[in-house]
Amino acid sequence: MQIRLQFILLMCILHAPLWLLAQKNQQRPPDIGAGFLLVNPDARGSATGNAPTGLTPDANALFSNAAKIVFAGDWGVSANYAPWMWGINNNQSNMAYVSAFKNVGQDKNQAVGLSMKYFNYGSITFRDDNGTVIQEYTPREYSIDGTYARKLGQRTSLAVSLRYIRSQLGQGNFNGLQQKPASAVAGDIGFYYQNSADVIDFGNRYCFGISLTNLGTKLSYTDDKERKSFLPMNMRIGGGYAFVNTESNTFTVTIEINKLLVPTPPVYALDSNGVMTGTILKGKDPNRSVVNSIFSSFGDAPGGFQEELREFTFGGGIEYSYKQVLFLRTGYFYEHPNKGYRQQFTSGIGLKFSNVQLDMAYLLPTGGSLYQKKTLMFSLLYNINKDH
Repeated sequence: MQIRLQFILLMCILHAPLWLLAQKNQQRPPDIGAGFLLVNPDARGSATGNAPTGLTPDANALFSNAAKIVFAGDWGVSANYAPWMWGINNNQSNMAYVSAFKNVGQDKNQAVGLSMKYFNYGSITFRDDNGTVIQEYTPREYSIDGTYARKLGQRTSLAVSLRYIRSQLGQGNFNGLQQKPASAVAGDIGFYYQNSADVIDFGNRYCFGISLTNLGTKLSYTDDKERKSFLPMNMRIGGGYAFVNTESNTFTVTIEINKLLVPTPPVYALDSNGVMTGTILKGKDPNRSVVNSIFSSFGDAPGGFQEELREFTFGGGIEYSYKQVLFLRTGYFYEHPNKGYRQQFTSGIGLKFSNVQLDMAYLLPTGGSLYQKKTLMFSLLYNINKDH
């Protein structure tokens, strides 16, 4: 039993830390695998309430909306790092993300990009019911992406990405099931629009974008072919507006909405001992195809429209720039308590020297959220704006 719970904890630790308790109380947070794909590695976007779409494009746009990279300059690279889940696993966990893009074509209206995300959860000790050590295991997950983006005009762009995902959370024969690493392939589609207008002062930039990410095959963590996990297929809609856009000062407001395109767990009947059975009382069977899940995820919640609204997350923030050298950021991110309980105040600072920019973010949980208590994020970017 201890082994099983440790394995389930690893499966759920990124997106739904209250998953076991929530299922008992019929709170139904989405059940997904490879939740690390949802974590924004960009310190800049994380500091503005996890709402990066509305910020000016850079190499880290490959995570949120890859269509932005054709507006980011001639080429750029980024390196990102964050200690992760401090206090849960003796401060051994960490996240790293690297990305790069290059504009190509005679008119520089196309771009290609590459990125990689890596999570290391430290060392996990597997024990039996008697406390005897069975094995030491180092769970890790990573993804590798390739992107092609193209301008559709002077102000709009479209991008497609392909992703390979590897999730290694456990191995060995536990509770009658052979645990194994899982692999999957997925794709992203992104659309982006940006423009400027002289409303209050000059050159007020505004933009919006929509991206569908992690659309792909299911993950199989055991030899049971019936037990498969959906990838965290996600719809992200965001935008931003820059005002007081002068030579010395710029304020940019960003806002973003996310919705997982995966099944909502149904309400199951309980037996005489209070254990959930396989009989569905309300809701729909979560064992469905990927395509079916994407389209049915907007209307499958047992609690109806009210519960569907709870599955949307909301984030927003503001970035202040002084002469495009010093950046101050703050924001807030909200997820309903029954759907994962990620609620946090965000803040950050950035410094830019010529083509090099260093950003830092700090995420502070609010209310009763059990999101990680210590979260610092760092990003280093190098960008060339030769032809823009």
